[in-house]
Amino acid sequence: MGVMGDSVRFIGSGDSFGSGGRFQTCILGSLGGKRFLIDCGASSLIAMRAQGIDPNSIDAILLTHMHGDHCAGVPFVLVDAMLGAKRTTPLVVAGPAGTRESMEVLREALFPGSRMMRPKFPYEYVELSARKAQDVAGITVTPYPALHTPETSPTMLRVACGGKTVTYTGDTDWTEDLIAAADGADLLIAECYFYDKPIKMHMNYATLKKHLPRLHAKSVVLTHMSEDMLRRVAEIPERCASDGMVIEL
Repeated sequence: MGVMGDSVRFIGSGDSFGSGGRFQTCILGSLGGKRFLIDCGASSLIAMRAQGIDPNSIDAILLTHMHGDHCAGVPFVLVDAMLGAKRTTPLVVAGPAGTRESMEVLREALFPGSRMMRPKFPYEYVELSARKAQDVAGITVTPYPALHTPETSPTMLRVACGGKTVTYTGDTDWTEDLIAAADGADLLIAECYFYDKPIKMHMNYATLKKHLPRLHAKSVVLTHMSEDMLRRVAEIPERCASDGMVIEL
């Protein structure tokens, strides 16, 4: 059984462009006594501060892919941990192949000269392999291939801890791999960028709705919505994420 208080919080539920005035993707999981972020967009440290979430309480950051609205917050969290928050506890950043290099290059681009800084707390990168369950700071993470910009090494993530499982699609067009990734999950968090407009490498609601009967997750919530999708939220029976929304598991 999971620890009481298991939950998912949408620190940021937005897209790249600030649609609806929302923060970029950042999802806080609290499962089995572990706290982790799924994705950490550029605005995530600001959003955490605004919502009273201590970045030092996070055990791991799990990245779906290397687009800035999903990963560019990592250097801010790291530099804050070294200079501002004075972190002492371990932090793990896990993501697809190339995560270590991408994050270190991005840190130096955003904070020139920071490559000379070394954390005084244990800090490591873990690069994940598709369809292989791996332990990340006591959390079981299984990535599945996503259909998105190939240069970003896109994945969907199935995350399990304390007897509860959360699956997040990341950014992806429909892929049959989502069936396995979502199977039996307590919560499926699905990107839903447009209502019915087809757009390459992203999901729309019409496509997702067609396949929902094949996705055997216990609960579904939609996120990463454009202005087009946000205008239709009242028409949609599924839950739609908003910044600060908490789902108890």
